[in-house]
Amino acid sequence: MPETLIKVDLKQSPYENEKIHNRWHPDIPMATWVKPGDEFILETYDWTGGYIQNNDSADDVRDVDLSTVHFLSGPVGVKGAEPGDLLVVELLDVGAKDDSLWGFNGFFSKKNGGGFLTEHFPQAQKSIWDFHGLFTTSRHVPNVKFAGLIHPGLIGCLPDPKMLAMWNEREVDFIATQPDRVPPLANPPFAKTSHPGSAKGELAAKIGAEGARTVPPREHGGNCDIKDLSRGSKIYFPVYVDGAGLSVGDLHFSQGDGEITFCGAIEMAGWVHMKVELIKGGMAKYGVKNPIFKPSPITPQYNDYLIFEGISVDEYGKQHYLDVHVAYRQACLNAIEYLTKFGYSKAQAYAILGTAPVQGHISGVVDIPNACATLWLPTQIFDFDIRPTASGPIQAVKQGIEMPLSPDL
Repeated sequence: MPETLIKVDLKQSPYENEKIHNRWHPDIPMATWVKPGDEFILETYDWTGGYIQNNDSADDVRDVDLSTVHFLSGPVGVKGAEPGDLLVVELLDVGAKDDSLWGFNGFFSKKNGGGFLTEHFPQAQKSIWDFHGLFTTSRHVPNVKFAGLIHPGLIGCLPDPKMLAMWNEREVDFIATQPDRVPPLANPPFAKTSHPGSAKGELAAKIGAEGARTVPPREHGGNCDIKDLSRGSKIYFPVYVDGAGLSVGDLHFSQGDGEITFCGAIEMAGWVHMKVELIKGGMAKYGVKNPIFKPSPITPQYNDYLIFEGISVDEYGKQHYLDVHVAYRQACLNAIEYLTKFGYSKAQAYAILGTAPVQGHISGVVDIPNACATLWLPTQIFDFDIRPTASGPIQAVKQGIEMPLSPDL
């Protein structure tokens, strides 16, 4: 059996674990070291470090301090890795911790994080999902059951000082264009809640002052939320520092393309079994700037979909030029409206799109002025027929515990 190099105790604060960190910085000390060819296991917290609870209140989603996240396991140093190499990471297996067989999905309050459809869902809401082996169900979203495709939402290597400075400069400059925007355009360094791993004293203070927040994906990978990075995937990461500094976290039991609910997918604590190799000088050999990957050979086998289209005309009737973001929003809103005709609330429909194995496609970007994006909703995840018929939609949804809604304080 491979050794578990990083363990987490879900009853312990991640700030008390020196093999956990929540910022990107080249000076974060390596939590452990491996050699090329090694297999090992890393345990992970959920991305909030256990703040979200398995209950019927959304107050925790409303109140979560987003400056603390994400809590990552690592960095793992790989002996012999040098800047310019490619680190090959094979995800051999990934799963939930035995003492935490549940996950959560939520919508952040517009005043605290927002999200893809925050104008339509400005208040915090939450759904809890229980795991039954390969499958999941929710007491808050009835009449739905689907197979999970467990994957790390966040995985990447440490940046070098030049890259870190570039990230901070461009994001701080971007924030300055609309400094009072709610939610903000980006998240600058914030020392108060930084967790620098095992760093102490002046080094810890330096990491806190300069460390990049883990919220967005960047050139090194990071928070890409790619649902197909599951067991059997192979990822080729650019290496920027000696040892590479691989970190992982933010595990998802299942996710729809786009992770549109932001507190998205079905968030969980768990473990990742991986293997690492090196391609020396691989960045130049293959012209790699951002990570590339081979997807998992294992995917949920759904083969019947309803496909919802969206174009670059927003919900207020404003025309945009080949805007894929607007087009995908419209595809999602169209799917949500459709599902309400069967008895789902709009929040429940939104939760389904964020958690189920929904596919998102950029279907056309050449026909001015409208891009076309599509959302593929698998029909087989429902225990009733959602396809259009001449007789009209049936009110099939059997309401149980409604999704909790927190007042926007």
